[in-house]
Amino acid sequence: MDAEAVRNYLRLYLPKLYTVFSEGYRWRDLRGDAIAGLTVAIVALPLAMALAIASGTTPEKGLYTAIVAGFLISALGGSRVQIGGPTAAFIPVVFVVIQKFGFGGLVLCTLLAGLMLIGAGLLRLGTLMKYMPQPVITGFTAGIAVSIFSSQIKDALGLSMATVPADFLERWIAYVHQLPTMQPATVGLTVIGLAVIAAIRRWRPGWPGFLIALLVCTALCVGFALPTETIGSRFGGLPSALPRFDMPHIPFERTRELLPSAFTIAFLAGVESLLSAVVADGMTGGRHRSNGELVAQGIANVGSALFGGLPATGAIARTATNIRAGGKTPIAGIIHAALLLVFMLALAPLMKFVPLAALAAVLLVVAWNMSEIEHFRHTLSAPRGDGLVLLLTFGLTVFFDLTIAIEVGLVVSAFVFMFRMADAVEVNTGIKLLDENGDERATGDDASQRARLPVGVEVFQISGPLFFGAANRLDDLLDQFQKPPSVFILRMRLVPIIDASGVHALKTLLERCRRRGIVLVVSGLQPQPQRVIRAMALHPREGELYFVDHYEAALALSRELSAGHASAENKKGSEPDDAQ
Repeated sequence: MDAEAVRNYLRLYLPKLYTVFSEGYRWRDLRGDAIAGLTVAIVALPLAMALAIASGTTPEKGLYTAIVAGFLISALGGSRVQIGGPTAAFIPVVFVVIQKFGFGGLVLCTLLAGLMLIGAGLLRLGTLMKYMPQPVITGFTAGIAVSIFSSQIKDALGLSMATVPADFLERWIAYVHQLPTMQPATVGLTVIGLAVIAAIRRWRPGWPGFLIALLVCTALCVGFALPTETIGSRFGGLPSALPRFDMPHIPFERTRELLPSAFTIAFLAGVESLLSAVVADGMTGGRHRSNGELVAQGIANVGSALFGGLPATGAIARTATNIRAGGKTPIAGIIHAALLLVFMLALAPLMKFVPLAALAAVLLVVAWNMSEIEHFRHTLSAPRGDGLVLLLTFGLTVFFDLTIAIEVGLVVSAFVFMFRMADAVEVNTGIKLLDENGDERATGDDASQRARLPVGVEVFQISGPLFFGAANRLDDLLDQFQKPPSVFILRMRLVPIIDASGVHALKTLLERCRRRGIVLVVSGLQPQPQRVIRAMALHPREGELYFVDHYEAALALSRELSAGHASAENKKGSEPDDAQ
């Protein structure tokens, strides 16, 4: 690799922060970024705590994640306006990992996911991750929304439950059994929190609805001494100190067990961060560096794990808030992380009075926003295969496991795609189609066109990609002839791509032609099929296989070959029979 290629490769991972400073960073830019950073920090403060509690850990873990990972994502990322931190998409998988393997297991999962993301970025897989099937994304996002909603019923109603089951059905059975323990004060605070958020979104959409709902519910809880659970009563308050490099015991011996969950975290972090970056590009008119963004997300997750935090990724809602508030550079995200640290240190003594019902109200709204019911309905109206993938991914996410849901959703999507592509491949006589120059040559009926073919010559045309899902279409071509021809023309001008299975099918067809004494002529190969066929050592063979540039050349060659074949047959028929 020469020096210029190395520079181009490294440019893929150049942080946008470096680009911003190289372009010139001015005072007015800092002022706009500071306002945006403050706005996002106010939004992220209650959300980070709520997400951590919903994930089955303590609220400061969410703040540590937003501070450490948020700083690294903005400082090293490939987007100018991306805001990183914990997101609701991680709640189901994090909750299950903590229940099964403890917080140390989650730290190991986050570390592994970070390394996977770094590897994906270095392998330049960022572009590929943008093309995830939309029904899979919609299905698991809606499933996560249902899971989040389900996880908040205990705190929203004040049910007396020591633990909440991880299984969806068991969880709701437990809720029903505990309904008599419901606390009216807790239900009232939840309703008030929801009402405040809804009212602010309706009449003052620019105000920080989550934070205001938190303040109103906390004031009511303290002012009226309401009998409801708070951060202080459950967790003992927040630490008023900097996050320390102090990891719990990491069960490295369980790495193999944790790999599926780590993959799920890496997948979610990669997909959500790149989706957020794409949304940000649409709002700002900019362009992000997808592979550099993946590397930054990986480093941020490693950093979050080393400081005892949670998995992190780009947050679409917080990124959009940053843009609307005037953020234009990564400095806004860095300021957001710094202000969260200040808030945590300054407000830690007061955070213990926040009722958990208020945080539950925040997450119920988050779940509603994630569900995207209209988009879900719209996807259901798509072709049957897409609807199947959507419902399957959604159901597996809710009732089983997010890891299984993603794996099955991707596999079924691949099969649906293969079926559609195979269905799109046409194998026909090909005479009526356009010639290689794009001019319509067929103006008469099929009979008159077939009259152009020399005696003993047949032709078929393939339209569409010749890949493993469609390669079997070639298997029965020769069986369609009542009398085997002497020359068989296979037109492949309309085949844009071919894979190993397609080349294998061609070799099988050639072998069947050889056994029957049929000469195979392939016409109009495009560049990609030419390269693949040449690489897989399928070469012309005298008297068996010929490659020609276009159909007219194939016709001319077939006349020569059929004439030679007829001459050989006549000569053979005129020889004396020794038996006579």
